[in-house]
Amino acid sequence: MTDRAFLVQLEGYGLTTAEICYFMPDYPSLLQIYAWQEYDAAPDFPVLFDFLAHWRREIEAEIRSVRIAHEKMIRPASWRSADGVISWE
Repeated sequence: MTDRAFLVQLEGYGLTTAEICYFMPDYPSLLQIYAWQEYDAAPDFPVLFDFLAHWRREIEAEIRSVRIAHEKMIRPASWRSADGVISWE
């Protein structure tokens, strides 16, 4: 059985985190934060925008802002050579 997260990464999806700042109608002066995390495809973010559309339809909260961080987890390894010698006396 193959892990779903691994399969979606092979399809080009990367780990996406969104910080959603919102106000509830009964506490309009209290800014609240919701952290959302899922594998999604940048730069279009179809999974995140589906979630935000669901939020706007089903949740009685006004979204003030959304910050997005995205990291493609599977990629070629990166390395660099280091010139130098470390010695202990």
